[in-house]
Amino acid sequence: MRRTYKYRLYPNRAQAKALDFLLWQGRNLYNAALEQRIKTYQETGKGISCPEQWAHFRDQRNANPETLGKLNATSVQQMLRRLDKSFAAFFRRLKGGEKPGFPRFKGRNRFHSLEYRHGDGCKLRTGEGRPMFYVQNVGEIKVKLHRAVPDEATIKHVILKRSLDKWYVCLSLDMPDPEPVIHEGPAVGVDMGLSSLLTFSDGTTVENPRWFRGNLKKLRVCQRRASRRKKGSHGRRKASRQAARLHGRIANQRADFWHKTTRKVVNKYSLVAIEDLTLGFMTKNPHLALSTSDAGLGMFRQLLCLKAENAGCKVVFVNPKNTSQICSGCGKIVPKDLRVRIHACPSCGLVEHRDVNAARNILLLAVPRPGPDGAVRR
Repeated sequence: MRRTYKYRLYPNRAQAKALDFLLWQGRNLYNAALEQRIKTYQETGKGISCPEQWAHFRDQRNANPETLGKLNATSVQQMLRRLDKSFAAFFRRLKGGEKPGFPRFKGRNRFHSLEYRHGDGCKLRTGEGRPMFYVQNVGEIKVKLHRAVPDEATIKHVILKRSLDKWYVCLSLDMPDPEPVIHEGPAVGVDMGLSSLLTFSDGTTVENPRWFRGNLKKLRVCQRRASRRKKGSHGRRKASRQAARLHGRIANQRADFWHKTTRKVVNKYSLVAIEDLTLGFMTKNPHLALSTSDAGLGMFRQLLCLKAENAGCKVVFVNPKNTSQICSGCGKIVPKDLRVRIHACPSCGLVEHRDVNAARNILLLAVPRPGPDGAVRR
């Protein structure tokens, strides 16, 4: 089982400068490798493989010890593999008829991470005293281990990441599979929305905190302040950093909320049924795009599946077709548009909130049960 632990690094001024230099060299390498691929295809009509590029840039690294040579050999290889994956994804989308999105050159604001193999150019040291993280050509950096690395875990892969002028280290851990957990909680259906983010079949709801909209006024002030400054000036950079920090705070609030919410859900319920929605279509609606992006429902699904794996909880995806139209009491279709928030069935007399009715239908699709007439409801 693979898990990723993320920790904050606290480099001093000299170490931060050295890390920035490594990141700059990594970006130059990526752009040079992309340029080599483009020129090779233009001149020969054929592509160039990742091993061929490694042979070329290995010689470049040995010939330039003060620039490209500062990068660890494994880091150079990982950078070339990253570009190779970008081209593989490009050709996959091209063959699938999707918008291809050709790999592009990285500017200083579009390149934020370096990759290593643990023990080769970097190492976490947790002996006596304060824990430190060693990086080749940088030195030992203070690291905040807010949670300990499990003793049974093996660190395989390391990513050094810069975000909002702060440095982090992401450790990819190879851990033994956990013992099976028997969960004795009830099953529940969940209807995802934008007014209430989650509505459960037992009637409980999770309201929408609206992180982005709540900070929209502050964000507008920061962005207007930046737009009024002269391009390239210190004042413009300062105002832009303030806006970026606000965006980062919103993202952290959203992630913290969903981590805590999904943990509560998997601890309480043994089975969670949710709709298999295509959230990309919701972001294409100009009236819903901002609210959909702000809600982060995709993050909810991702974290729910991740946490359910260790909690003994099962996640079931169901077809969302007509879950809001079907009566959860008798199974008859009761047509209604989105403005109608109350489900009132003329056949069986059930009156319920639209989202609660949908959540019960979602649960019925995942765990069918016999109705009053003995027929199985799905």
